[in-house]
This record gives sequence, C-alpha cells and structure tokens, in this order.
Amino acid sequence: MADIEFPKVPVRTLTVPTPELLEALQPLPEGMHAALWDLVGEPEGVAYAEIDAVVLPYANGADYGDALDRVPSLLLLQAQSTGYDGLPELVGEQTAIASAAGVHAAATAEMALTLILAAQRGLDDALSAQHEGRWESIRYPGLADRRVLLVGVGGIGREIAARLRPFDVELTRVGSSARTDDDGAVHGTHELAELAARAEILVVITPLDAQTRHLIDARILAALPDGALVVNVARGAVVDSEALTKEVVSGRLRAAVDVFDPEPMPADHPLRQAPGAIITPHWGGNTAAFEPRIKALLRRQVLRLAEGKEPLNLVRPGPWA
Repeated sequence: MADIEFPKVPVRTLTVPTPELLEALQPLPEGMHAALWDLVGEPEGVAYAEIDAVVLPYANGADYGDALDRVPSLLLLQAQSTGYDGLPELVGEQTAIASAAGVHAAATAEMALTLILAAQRGLDDALSAQHEGRWESIRYPGLADRRVLLVGVGGIGREIAARLRPFDVELTRVGSSARTDDDGAVHGTHELAELAARAEILVVITPLDAQTRHLIDARILAALPDGALVVNVARGAVVDSEALTKEVVSGRLRAAVDVFDPEPMPADHPLRQAPGAIITPHWGGNTAAFEPRIKALLRRQVLRLAEGKEPLNLVRPGPWA
C-alpha cells in the first residue's frame, strides 16, 4: 500500500542521546540537522527553540518531563522502546509519539522462550543443585504438548507464537477483541477467565495502558490450574503484582517474569525467595541485536521525516493526525 500523503510537517532538527546514534545517522538528508542531547545536560550546538524531534535515551527510567518542557515546539518524541507507557504524560497533545516497535521483537520473544523453557525444564533448580553439589534426576513438565495461553497478538506476540509452534504446544491467543487473522482465531480479553482455566502456561505481552493495567488480576490468576506458569515479558503493571506474589508464595502457581511492578523489585520482596519463581531484571530487548536495529529504524525515520512522510510506529499522531 502506498504511503498516505500528509501535509509536509517541517521536521528539520532532531536530537539523539548518544554519539553512536549521531554517527549512525550520517550523512543526513539535505536540510536535516542532528544534535547530541541526553536530556540531562544541555543540547550541543542547538537552541531549544530549534528542536523539532527528540530521540529519548534507552530504558534508564528517568523522568524527562522538565527537559522536554524546555522545547517549545516539539513535533515528535521518539522512544527507543516498544512500550510507550508514561510518555504521553511528558508532552502535550500537539506532540506525536513514536515507538521502536519491531526493534525489540526478536529479542523479547527470545526472552519469553528462555523463561518458559527454564521454568518448564527446572533450570532454576538445576543451578541451585549445581552450587550445592547435588545430583538429582527429576521429571519436569517440559514444553511439548502444553496448553499455552498467549495474551497479546502484536509484533512481539507474533514472534513469540512463531517460536512456540515448533515445540508442539496447544496455543491459544488473546487480543483486545475477538477476531480472525492470518494465523487463525484470536479470542477477546472478556474470555480470559474461561481460557485461563485450561492454561498450563500464561504468557503476557500486551502493551500497558488504562485498559490493560492489572488485566491479569486476582480473578484471572485464581482461574489458572494449580502449578500453572505465569510468564510476563510485557510491562509489570499488566499483572497484579500483589495477587501474583500471593499465588506464587503459596506454592499454587509458578512465575517467570522479566518485568514487575514496581521496578526495580525491592531487595526484600517475598517473590525473590519463593520456590517456583524465576526473575530477570527487564532484560527482554537488551541484547546485541538492539544497537544495529535501533540505528536502522532511526535512519528510516529520518528519511521519512525529510520526505514529509508520516513517521513510522506512531502511537499518537500529533501534527500527523
């Protein structure tokens, strides 16, 4: 499908947070200018009033509201993450917001499979046994023939589904609404409790917004069978942390989570010591694949801006509405 023609939006100056990204954008299209700004110090060689677009630093959890308030006419805020929760609150409605959808899909799907396999094959127990000098032969559930409920059918959800299918699982997918896509049936979230009652593994990869906050709540968790595994590679707050902790600490459910609410997880949080819990500190998309992929996305984005086309991955249109 051809690109829709939009009124030409004059994005001429953008900032990037690292010298590596600045170098990756060279040579810039004619008429475009890029400057270095980490949103902590001052932008280098450009006035705030000249900045049209800002690329945010990657995943350090800082609040950049004060810095962005100094940019009077910001047209585009570009994230380096797939998730964009918290960003609309940093800028006015007139500013477009774009995510880095696609950049982290393979790595996050890889993380989901890593957590599932580690939990289903008892690798956490194996590491404890290794360090304690024990040698034990135990039969674990494995992944083949398991019933997997995948909540989220976006780009990363599709990547997870594609990686699950060779493991001979019975896969059920859930989206915001019931429909059929190229891969078959998608159930709606209103069916979650009913579907959870049959699931042996629940994988969460839906974006965090007002509708999905605590989507996986005490009711959904209670519907899961005893011994079921909850895997969260989305955002921590999509799952009710208190309800999940209660189920796992009791020994009824297991959890393998890369995200949590709050982050970082407190050092004395009871989930840390709970048998049946595997916790990684939001490593999902942070692999060696990230840098070349984000650089490629930003190069494509800059070319589109120079040509007056709608930016990629818009999650709020701003002036491109």
